[in-house]
Amino acid sequence: MTSAAPSDGSTQPRDPAASVRFGRHEPAGHVLVHISDTHLLAGGAALGGRYDVEANLDATLAAVERTGVRPDALVFTGDLTDLGEPDAYRRLREAVEPVAERLAAPIVWVAGNHDERDAMRVGLFGGPSTREPLTGVWDLSGLRLVALDSTVPGWHHGDIDADQRDWLRGILSESAPHGTILAMHHPPLPSHVPFFDILELRHQEALAETIAGTDVRGILAGHLHYSTSGTFAGVPVSVASATCYTMNLQRPPQAVNGMDAGQAFQLVHVYDDVITHTVVPVVDAPTGEYFSAEWVAEMARLSPQERLEAFSRKR
Repeated sequence: MTSAAPSDGSTQPRDPAASVRFGRHEPAGHVLVHISDTHLLAGGAALGGRYDVEANLDATLAAVERTGVRPDALVFTGDLTDLGEPDAYRRLREAVEPVAERLAAPIVWVAGNHDERDAMRVGLFGGPSTREPLTGVWDLSGLRLVALDSTVPGWHHGDIDADQRDWLRGILSESAPHGTILAMHHPPLPSHVPFFDILELRHQEALAETIAGTDVRGILAGHLHYSTSGTFAGVPVSVASATCYTMNLQRPPQAVNGMDAGQAFQLVHVYDDVITHTVVPVVDAPTGEYFSAEWVAEMARLSPQERLEAFSRKR
């Protein structure tokens, strides 16, 4: 198992809106970028001969930078490659690391069922070629992020084995100042799409017992290739869509298949008392210019009542 605790020591706001407060909440104390299911292939090959997964990843990363957010971490929740090829992991690093460096954000790599532990350990962590679970712990200025490995070597369904649950139990035995977020590939949620339930996370009851009564505030996951959310053992679960291709949910559940559209990532804002998960579509579309930094600055100069008069009152 691997462990890390990166910190960049930056004093700049992680979110450009962090210095502005117009509502009841203080600005978010932490911001994460949640990306999933990149499915890269060696040589830059198209996935299934049709999905340009590298171009889709590049478009996603460009969209992340356009948000202006300086995240506490870039969290990739698995299926980083499609076949676990060494060259695919190399290409992934070459695409993501320059962006992470510009954002001064650590990268959290999480294993998915399409990844291979030995190749991933060598290609992304520079470690020895072993099939031990790939896990990690990050201290993000008091917010603890724990990466779990829900992969089962040789299979596509998921599980968190007893040894890993014992390890997690030890980590969670002490609370973190701002709580804990778990990142894993297989979500502990049902899917209305039949084939995903065959590949679901096994032994969920044991995992629920492991996190019961701890400071776990949320679970980030992938695997489904569409955005969804729910609760597991009372803990909110947020599933990010994929960058490679997504599921066409306009079809009946039995006929759902992939489409090269609807790619998205999520912005995770961690407040003192709530965590929000915002789906950000990766799409080139005309955008109105009604609001701007200048407009926000003008609102900031007004008193709360003046802001209501200027923007809330119906004309």
